[in-house]
Amino acid sequence: MQLSVIGCGYLGAVHAAAMASLGHTVVGIDVDAAKVATLSSGKAPIYEPGLNEILQAGLDSGNLSFSTDYADAASAEVHFIGVGTPQRKDGAGADLTYVDAAIGDLLPHATAGSLVVGKSTVPVGTAERLAGVVRPAGLRLAWNPEFLREGFAVQDTVAPDRLVYGVGGDAADDDVATLDAVYASILERDTPRLVTDYATAELVKVAANSFLATKISFINAMAEIAEVTGADVTQLADAIGHDVRIGRKFLNAGVGFGGGCLPKDIRAFTARAEELGRGESVAFLKQVDEINLRRRQRLVDLVVDSFDGPVFGRRVAVLGLAFKPDSDDIRDSPALDVAVRLKGLGAEVVSYDPQAMETARRAHPQLTYADSLEEALTDAEAVAVVTEWKQFKELDPAATAELVARPVVFDGRNVLDPAAWRQAGWTYTGMGR
Repeated sequence: MQLSVIGCGYLGAVHAAAMASLGHTVVGIDVDAAKVATLSSGKAPIYEPGLNEILQAGLDSGNLSFSTDYADAASAEVHFIGVGTPQRKDGAGADLTYVDAAIGDLLPHATAGSLVVGKSTVPVGTAERLAGVVRPAGLRLAWNPEFLREGFAVQDTVAPDRLVYGVGGDAADDDVATLDAVYASILERDTPRLVTDYATAELVKVAANSFLATKISFINAMAEIAEVTGADVTQLADAIGHDVRIGRKFLNAGVGFGGGCLPKDIRAFTARAEELGRGESVAFLKQVDEINLRRRQRLVDLVVDSFDGPVFGRRVAVLGLAFKPDSDDIRDSPALDVAVRLKGLGAEVVSYDPQAMETARRAHPQLTYADSLEEALTDAEAVAVVTEWKQFKELDPAATAELVARPVVFDGRNVLDPAAWRQAGWTYTGMGR
């Protein structure tokens, strides 16, 4: 099929390349000429494992192209909307400026009868509103939320654990048939497919993210109790995780979640519920958010309290800048937040991340960035592991002790072996351990 993807950021670039890898002819449209040029050269503007490979393969096959001109999307049978919906600057709600602009710019060029498919995460009610714009122009509208995990986005696109179609109106059956054709090779593998109305499809994404955020903040709340009772939150998570009703995934205590989805999505969901007069239904999400942010400050406090005097001028190695491993995404990153807070207190912060150095440097040039892990560790008086990159998890505590000036480590993700580090002479502090 001939497809277009409007918006070639994290979501759009992955979706465009993945759809091309499935055999479709895809054009990605973005207003950022520099981004389009980068993608057209076979390089992704973000770090995502496997993306560069399928991007280049799509370009080489002729199945994939990128453009700043909406007219190049005119022949597409299906138009995917994958632009961002960031948090509004004047409140907690989602900023739909880019979604509305994408639809408005597409309509004059799209062929009558073609299907517009929203993939962006939007407040419930958005699709119904946009249908009132799209249908009078002779187009159809469906909503097909994404469920991508950064670091696994390519896999999650070509082999998702479910597909959700939100449809409505007289052409709903045709919309389902069209989406089935797009995802035919995925559906052949018996991938679950759920057909819903618009509102349910919109709620699926924010409900899923809210549940995951709640689970993470729950175990971090338990970490706070563990810290004042002497319990070990990791063992606690192992014990309750054996209950099949609870499960062990997302029960890893630490400095909490970040990124471009969970934080802004739970805030936008809360704001939308309040607009609908049902704010009390998700009021607990404000506590989820507060717990999450509190854990970042807890790590900062632990580092500061480890010194006999002021933290001013003390050299602290912060290992990690991205909000999670296998990504260069620093949006609402707990790791970067910790580094910035320590710097604000006067510490000599030296940061290192395998992939997020350039994006962090552009956002926070006031920080000091090491060229290597060894450089970051050299002469450090405290080490904070804040992103669980494999190379941090596999650090040799004895060899690392020879690099630092003071063997004190703060395990912000509870990924190190406390016994091994203590045996090597380190003062080890985990989160809720």
